Amino acid sequence: MKLQAKFNLAMAGAFLLGLGLAAALSWQIASDNARQDVLRQAALIASEGDGVSLYTDQEIAPLLAKASPDSFAPQTIPFLATQNVFRRIQKDWPAYSYKIAALNPTNPADRAADWEGDIITGFRNDPKLTQMITTRQTVAGPVLSVAKPIRINDAGCLTCHSTPDRAPQVMTALYGPSNGFGWKMGETVAATIVSVPMRVPLDHARQTFLFLMAALVLVFVLMVAAMNVLLRVFIVKPVGAVAAMADEVSLGRMDVPELPAKGDDEIASLASSFNRMRRSLVQALKLLDE
Repeated sequence: MKLQAKFNLAMAGAFLLGLGLAAALSWQIASDNARQDVLRQAALIASEGDGVSLYTDQEIAPLLAKASPDSFAPQTIPFLATQNVFRRIQKDWPAYSYKIAALNPTNPADRAADWEGDIITGFRNDPKLTQMITTRQTVAGPVLSVAKPIRINDAGCLTCHSTPDRAPQVMTALYGPSNGFGWKMGETVAATIVSVPMRVPLDHARQTFLFLMAALVLVFVLMVAAMNVLLRVFIVKPVGAVAAMADEVSLGRMDVPELPAKGDDEIASLASSFNRMRRSLVQALKLLDE
């Protein structure tokens, strides 16, 4: 195998190894960035939901309570207001969701799906857990969900959720006496779950990754091409000339012209040494002829 072929094989092996390491590291960075982007979106949605809930509790509920002190208005429920606002947002962004899922909700529409129930159960099993991040596959691609527990820490909540007879009659008339009761202090009864699709950020990450890999391959091809030209001009051709002259001298042809030995690199030094050897051999043959 010729020197240039060996050089190309060595370069290709080193490049493939480096490309594999770069690909693994690049994809890890790109996917982590995509995940962080999704988490930022989820945090923004959750913050907006908290703002709506707080506004409803501090601004809307007191006004309605003054207007009708003996009546029950669903609009005063912060969680309900938050979800109603987000349902309107979902008309334009159907892949995103904000849900307050409960195992035993007052409103049957808030009942937890199986995977949401698993999250609530996880919070129940670990009272110190304040957040849970999960990823699940859907028909639209992977979806990341950020969940926070809702625990009964205010005894006032039990007025509506302990037993049906303590709840406002308007509430039981609206939702029935079978749902949303039996809650206890300190119990995790629900979870705020924000779900954000990961398909778009992952697609962007994949495109960035493929662009980077293509750029690395292009740089390698250009680099190998340039190094092959340099190798051929400065090493292969000069060494080939030395080998050709050695063949001529070995066949007794001493009249071959000397090799050009310009420069101070190793190839020039080799050519100079070979020229001196040829001259010495010519002188030695002359002495033998005498």
